[in-house]
Amino acid sequence: MPYVGRANTPAPQPTSPAATSVAPGVSRATLLRAAAGAVATGGLLAASGAATARAVGRTEVPVRRPRAQAPGAPGTRALEVRKVADLTGPGLTTRFRMEATDLGIPARTPDGRTLYVFGDTFENAVVGGGWWRSPVALWSTTTDLNAGVTWSGAVGGEAAQQLWPYEHDNPEFSTVLPSDVITIGGSMFLHVMVNKGLGNVVWTEIWRSDDSGATWTHTGAKFAADRDGGLFQCLSWGLGNDGWVYVYSTSFTRSRPVILNRVRADRVTDPAAYEPWGHRDGTWAWGNPATPVLEGAFGELCLRPLGGKWVLTWFNAGDYRIDGIIMDTPTSDLYAAYRRTLVWGGAWGEEDDAHVAQLYGGYIIPGSTLDDLHLSVSQWNTDANWPYRVMQHRVRGFGS
Repeated sequence: MPYVGRANTPAPQPTSPAATSVAPGVSRATLLRAAAGAVATGGLLAASGAATARAVGRTEVPVRRPRAQAPGAPGTRALEVRKVADLTGPGLTTRFRMEATDLGIPARTPDGRTLYVFGDTFENAVVGGGWWRSPVALWSTTTDLNAGVTWSGAVGGEAAQQLWPYEHDNPEFSTVLPSDVITIGGSMFLHVMVNKGLGNVVWTEIWRSDDSGATWTHTGAKFAADRDGGLFQCLSWGLGNDGWVYVYSTSFTRSRPVILNRVRADRVTDPAAYEPWGHRDGTWAWGNPATPVLEGAFGELCLRPLGGKWVLTWFNAGDYRIDGIIMDTPTSDLYAAYRRTLVWGGAWGEEDDAHVAQLYGGYIIPGSTLDDLHLSVSQWNTDANWPYRVMQHRVRGFGS
């Protein structure tokens, strides 16, 4: 979870799964510890998944639970999960003056490289250690993902520069955090959340690059923090072959469900052009008020078309793990869709390839396939303030 504000007071492990709301300005250590504590308490998702009606605006839909895969059905065999490499940290990103960072949201650039966009970044290997920037980005020309992603350069020169200038902890906001990046034709579009303390998004906006991420300009697109009942803050988007960009989004609190919007690819910077997917009078349709397509306590999201299907991966804060869904279309019934846990949360000192302490993120790396999925996974030790890094995990068998 990105660093917001310089005060980072340690917080106790939560004892109740019911505490899912986040007060504005709370330290991110509190939120990360809450996610880690969910593994011991049975998960926030159980508390938030009661059989009641949830609503965004005035439209209500009965809450449902994901359908379990039947024994022997496709997707029930054990996944093969392997940590491929640490992608950031001392000796890996030292030359870019960014030893401590998170997220690493990847997208293929128009010129064929891959751009990885990072959140709150510090020069030294500790949260708060020196030069603070966000967002920053690195390029990679890696083609063999199994050998591990390596870096070919940083946006800004020898040292990774903030993608556009602003002062952190200014009177209006504290930091700007990336949500997702998409390539449409010869341009890249980066959606970011402007925050004043954790859990307090003041607005979100879209920036554009026409040179594969080297320089960025504001598009003028600005979204209110309370848009769609506050569920259009942290988003992920994918370009369909029908000319529409599909957008899954949630609040930046790790405590709420996901909604769906769409927008024409040539109007992605027009906030008025986004159409919500909603349920009204017993029918789902575009243009209805947005209603949750999947309940839960959602963190970072990654929606991508892949292998003739669509894939959504996300940090499941309620169950302390990274989950994935394979669907036919973004409007598919996500409760009936093919769903697996990809990487599990774990405890410090008890980690293995498939279990990661204080994990989050989980972004699909370009070059992945349904059966050979590569993810950028973040980790932050809230007690020691290190590690705070991005790792690469390989998941085999997800699409089988």
